[in-house]
Amino acid sequence: MKLSFHGAARQVTGSCHLLEIGKTRVLIDCGLYQGSHEIEEDNAEPFGFDPADIDFLLLTHAHLDHCGRIPLLAKRGFRGEIITTAASRELARLVMLDAAHLQEEDARWQTRKAQRHNRGAEAIQPLYDTLDALNAVDFFGRTATYGQPLHLGERTTATFVDAGHILGSACILIEQYKHKGRKRVLFSGDLGQQGRPILRNPARPPRADIVVMESTYGDRRHKPLRPSVEELYEAILDTFRRGGNVIIPSFALERTQEILYFLREGIRDGVLPASMQVFLDSPMAISATEIFRRHPECYDRKTAELFSSGHDPFALPGLHLTRETSESMAINHISGGAVIIAGSGMCTGGRIRHHLKHNLWRRDSSVIFVGYAARGTLGRRIIDGAKSVRIFGEEIPVHARIHTIGGFSAHADSEELRRWHAQTGTPRLTFLVHGEADAMQTLARHLQAGEVRIPAMGESFSI
Repeated sequence: MKLSFHGAARQVTGSCHLLEIGKTRVLIDCGLYQGSHEIEEDNAEPFGFDPADIDFLLLTHAHLDHCGRIPLLAKRGFRGEIITTAASRELARLVMLDAAHLQEEDARWQTRKAQRHNRGAEAIQPLYDTLDALNAVDFFGRTATYGQPLHLGERTTATFVDAGHILGSACILIEQYKHKGRKRVLFSGDLGQQGRPILRNPARPPRADIVVMESTYGDRRHKPLRPSVEELYEAILDTFRRGGNVIIPSFALERTQEILYFLREGIRDGVLPASMQVFLDSPMAISATEIFRRHPECYDRKTAELFSSGHDPFALPGLHLTRETSESMAINHISGGAVIIAGSGMCTGGRIRHHLKHNLWRRDSSVIFVGYAARGTLGRRIIDGAKSVRIFGEEIPVHARIHTIGGFSAHADSEELRRWHAQTGTPRLTFLVHGEADAMQTLARHLQAGEVRIPAMGESFSI
């Protein structure tokens, strides 16, 4: 076997790993890089392998940094089979189409900007367009069911195991059977936390010889969930007392549904006002919430019982779903008393930038970050205390109260990562990916079994 790393190597985004088993080439994830403009430019670079040579693409889950370059892979020649869970299949289609739309919008904006300075400038092409995304959907083949092996070729299987990260997320075990035994390579994907609402806990991982493991929070513990929920409630109430709006940049998948779940609980328990107006201003998050409703096989017991008793955990009084641009723009006329949830979670695009432009400068408003923001993103600059930020070419002072509530992370923290790794047995070799340098190095020092490597981009290993 040969294993090479073509994304999320010594960085957080762009997950993409290639496992070569004899003549069979298996790609695990193919995600977009997210962050500064310089990082985003890496998306257009060659993959480091020929897409036409890939036989299978196994998708761990549908976050953009794991599936966002699939349309580009197909555009450049991939003709293999994409395998993932039923929920991830639906969500990935949604995410890829949304990304294509944003790529097209950005290309049009860049073209107009270039042609203002030079009328003869050529039109700038998007990384991929909607047709490319639709074409990529055609390559989704078999649907993975947790715990049931799928054949990838002679003496090779892939088994998806519930990762508890987002709807449909999975760790993937690849096994090669030989005359004298078998070799087991386990890819963690992104791992979720224990005890979260809506989804089941991450399943116990299978034992493995080689582990490729995420390390996003490898150097820190999360704040407990309940105090985080109480902090969210207090930040909302404090903002309402000051007469402002609450802006929540949120990832469309999992985080948005979780926030809706807790807002509903807060209203039900009388902690939050029943008259509170909540705007879910994200067409993708609205569609993702509908997809969540269609996949009870992923729910924990409490959420499954809510649905079976006729109660929707994502529905609350005063909830407005704003798909149309005109509806989104109208929200900006509301001066106070509103909770506005919009994407993206790192503020790298989408409607959240418009709401930040209209509220960041207001001392009576608040911005509540409930997830991770990579270095170089607008969200990270605000979290790190920037006095002003540039949005749509305008310098906006940051006067709003900024809250960062870490307990809502969909990622396992350092202790949970170490516990998960210990359950894989005694792997002789572990590769750490999907993390910043400090997180990777800290986690590496605390893992007990075998050799730990932190691969560089493009580095390959015979395993």
